[in-house]
Amino acid sequence: MKEFKAESKRLMELMINSIYTNKEIFLREIISNASDAIDKLHYQSLTDKKMKIKKDDFAINIKIDKDKRMLTISDNGIGMTKEELENNLGTIAKSGSFDFKNTNEKKENIDIIGQFGVGFYSAFMVASKVEVISKAYGSEDAYSWVSSGTIGYTVTKCDKEIYGTDVILTIKDEEEYNRFLDDYEIQNLVKKYSDYITYPIKMALKDDKETKVETINSLVPLWKRNKKDISEEEYNTFYSDKFFDYEKPLNHIHIKAEGTIEYNSLLYIPSKASFDYYSKEYEKGLQLYANGVLVMEKCADLIPDYFSFVKGVVDSSDLSLNISRETLQQNRVLKTIANNIETHIKNELVSMLDERREDYLKFWDAFGLQIKAGIYNSYGFNKDKLQDLLLFYSSKMEKLVTLKEYLANNKDESAIYYACGNSIEQIKTLPQVEAMISKDKDVLLCSNYLDEFVFKVMLKFEDKDFKNICSDNIDIDTEEEKEELKVLNEKDKDLLSLMKGEIDIKEVRFTSKLKNHPVCLSSSGEVSVEMEKVMKAVPNNGEINAEKVLEINYQHPIAKKLEELYEKDQEELKKYTKILYAEARLIEGLPVDNQTEITNLICDIMVK
Repeated sequence: MKEFKAESKRLMELMINSIYTNKEIFLREIISNASDAIDKLHYQSLTDKKMKIKKDDFAINIKIDKDKRMLTISDNGIGMTKEELENNLGTIAKSGSFDFKNTNEKKENIDIIGQFGVGFYSAFMVASKVEVISKAYGSEDAYSWVSSGTIGYTVTKCDKEIYGTDVILTIKDEEEYNRFLDDYEIQNLVKKYSDYITYPIKMALKDDKETKVETINSLVPLWKRNKKDISEEEYNTFYSDKFFDYEKPLNHIHIKAEGTIEYNSLLYIPSKASFDYYSKEYEKGLQLYANGVLVMEKCADLIPDYFSFVKGVVDSSDLSLNISRETLQQNRVLKTIANNIETHIKNELVSMLDERREDYLKFWDAFGLQIKAGIYNSYGFNKDKLQDLLLFYSSKMEKLVTLKEYLANNKDESAIYYACGNSIEQIKTLPQVEAMISKDKDVLLCSNYLDEFVFKVMLKFEDKDFKNICSDNIDIDTEEEKEELKVLNEKDKDLLSLMKGEIDIKEVRFTSKLKNHPVCLSSSGEVSVEMEKVMKAVPNNGEINAEKVLEINYQHPIAKKLEELYEKDQEELKKYTKILYAEARLIEGLPVDNQTEITNLICDIMVK
C-alpha cells in the first residue's frame, strides 16, 4: 500500500469532516469529474481527425447494487493511465482537469468544470472504500486505484473492456447512509446538483413491468436556450417547478452576457410575496451554477437586499470555485455579474412601470415596502437607483403616482407636500390636508410607516424639498394673511401663554392654515408626530417625542370664545385648553393620557 504523497492523515480527516458540510454533494463532485473526463476526450476528438468519436456517444452511467452496498458512477471519457491515477488521486489537491486546461494552447475553448482535485475525496464522507477503475483512451491496459481513506491506497493492473473510468463506492453501513443506495434519492440528487451537465446521465429505473435505462438529467438548461425558441408557458413552467410558486410571475428577465465576463441568467419577479418574505427567516439569493453544476442554492452576493424578492439562476463559466465548491474565490467576477444583474432588474421594473402599469401596481403592493427600505436602510445612499420606482397616493389625482408624475402635475409648486397617517381615508380627514386641498394643493398621502423616514433621508427630489404639511413651517399664506396673523398672535400673546402653561407643548398659536376645523397639532423640528408614533412602537427605543405646537383656527368661533374667557373666566379657559389639546391629539391618532379628567371637563361645560 502507498501513502498519500502530499498530505497527512490529519489533512484527509479535515477535508472529509470539515470542508464539506453537506455529505450529499459527493455525487455532484464525482459526476463533475466524469463530465471533465468526457470534455477532454471530446476536445481531443475535435483536434485529432483520426479519432472517430461522436458527441452523442458520450454518457455517464449510474448503477446501484443494494446487496453489496455499492454505488457506481461510470463515464466513457479520456480515462487515466497508472501514472495519472497516482498523480491525480494519490496526491491530495492534485487536479488533472486544472493541468489539462492550463497546458493546452487553446485552453479558452475548453469547458472544464473541475479545477481542484479535492472534490473527489468527498466520496469518503459516505463510502468506507472507494475503487477507481480506469482505462486511458488508446491504451491496452487498465488499472484499479483502491483506498479506504486516510491510510493510503493501492494501484494494480486490472481488466476493463472500454476506455473511461468507473468510480465504485462501497457505502458505509450506518443507517443514515442508506439513502445513497435508493434510486429515488440518487435521481433527486442528480436533478438538484447536476441536472444541466451537458452529457446524458443514465440510470436503470424500475417500474411495475420492467427495468429501463433512462436519462435522468435535463442536459440543456432553459437559460442557455435561445430566447426566441422559448414560449411564455415554458418560462412559467420552469419558474413553478424550480421555485415551487404556482402563481405566474409578473415578469422574467433572460440574460445572455458575452464579452469580458460571460454568463447566462434567468430571473423572475414574483406576483406576490412568499409567506416568510418579510420575516427574519427569509433567505435571499439566486441559484449559482458553474457550467451547469449547482454550486450554491442561494448566493446572496448576487442580489442586493432591495431586490431580494427576485428569484432565478445564474450560470457562468468564468467563476472559479474554491476546494469545497461552496465559496466563490473570484469576487471580482461575482461583483461584475451582480452589478449587471442589478441594472437589468432596475431597467425591467422601470419598463414595467411605464408600459404595464397594472402589473407594476401588483408588484408595488407586494414589494413596495422593500424598495422603500432600500432607500432608508442605506441612509439615502441608494436613492438614485430606487427613487424612480417609488409610488405615493396623490390627493389631487386620487391614485398612486411617481415623484416625477407629481412634479409634472404640480409644476408651479416649490416643494413636494405630504402628510402621514394610518390609512389614506384617515389622512384625508386631517385638518391640514383638508385645508391644503381647499387651496388646490396636491398632497402625497403616506400611509406606510416608512414613508416619512424615506423622505427624510432623500432630502430632495429634482431640487424640490419634501415638506410635511403637519409641521409648523408650512408657508402657503399670502403676505396679507401672514401680516394679519402676526398682528393677532402678538395681540393675544398673553392668552396663548396662559394656554401653553396648562399643557405639555412647545407653543400655542393662532393659524390661518385650517379651513373648518378648530384646532390641529403640528410638529416643530426634525421629529414629526407620525415619526414619534412609529418609533415608540419599536421596543426599547427610548423616549422619542416630537416638539408639538397647538394651532387654533383664528377664523373659527372657538377663537372668539377663547378671547372672551381670557377676559372673564381664566379658570374656564384652562378647561377649554385641555379639551382642545385632547381633541388635537385624537385627530393625530395620539393617546390621551388623562381621559377621565377630559371627559369630566367636557361634561362640566355641557351642563352649563
